Amino acid sequence: IRYGRMLRTPFTFFRGAAAVMAADLARTPATGIRVQACGDCHLLNFGGFATPERNILFDINDFDETLPAPWEWDVKRLVASFVLAARSNGLSESAGRDAAVTTARSYRKRMREYSRMSPLEVWYARVTADDVRDLARGQTAKERIRRRIDEASGRSGSEIAYPKLAGMVGGHVRIHDDPPLIFHPEGKVGEELIERLQERFATYRDTLSDDRRAILDRYRLVDGAMKVVGIGSVGTACSVLLLMSAANDPLFLQVKEARRSVLEDHAGPSVYPHAGQRVVIGQRLMQPASDIFLGWATGQYGRQVYVRQLRDA
Repeated sequence: IRYGRMLRTPFTFFRGAAAVMAADLARTPATGIRVQACGDCHLLNFGGFATPERNILFDINDFDETLPAPWEWDVKRLVASFVLAARSNGLSESAGRDAAVTTARSYRKRMREYSRMSPLEVWYARVTADDVRDLARGQTAKERIRRRIDEASGRSGSEIAYPKLAGMVGGHVRIHDDPPLIFHPEGKVGEELIERLQERFATYRDTLSDDRRAILDRYRLVDGAMKVVGIGSVGTACSVLLLMSAANDPLFLQVKEARRSVLEDHAGPSVYPHAGQRVVIGQRLMQPASDIFLGWATGQYGRQVYVRQLRDA
């Protein structure tokens, strides 16, 4: 599945080849200034998501490779992604170049603005849904964005996803199988999966703050299934959990295996011994607001994972 997705275009190969680009970037000039890097900074790792207050922000939303590293690496990977995306969409080389230059210029201007702000002003800086809508050309495009934002923020992501991902099977609520992308392992392997998920769930709960545990404890785990996600994550152990409240309100959590960052061979090891903790702390450092259920866990066989809501707006 991973190779099939990467083979489609140079851009899809680029998306699945963060390790290749990290090795390339490590040989390029750098100022020595280090930041908390995303590690896989391309244009499709940006998007809108809901804050705990149910506001929609625009920001990075994938942090599997996050690590302190030279600041140039994220910027170079981002501008390269615009060039490849332009080619994939049949645009001219000059259009791709213009997009890359505009991206770098915008980054430079924003950094200049932030340099004049106080630390708290920078911490609270964010790109809102209104900012994105105002960039759209034409009233039709603006209205389309507004409708999508209203739909996403009107209900939780789990409520929207539930009819598509789960339903009643034999009198029990279960996640729908859609092999090879979503499936329940058969036989003893399937039974062990549920046992492992139950164990992970308990250790994951311990990484949440007390107020988040109080919310999580209102739900019970009813099912879990393997789920193939993205491009770079294909081949790692990822699963989706379905939890239900006493009133049968659904909550979907995504469990993603966390491995060493592709940057570690070139920028040094993480200070966190747990790869899932590395991802969670990196995300909290980089995002203006993070998922309330963001946490990490260790499975039965020592596999390290992190947990977040699935498709929360």
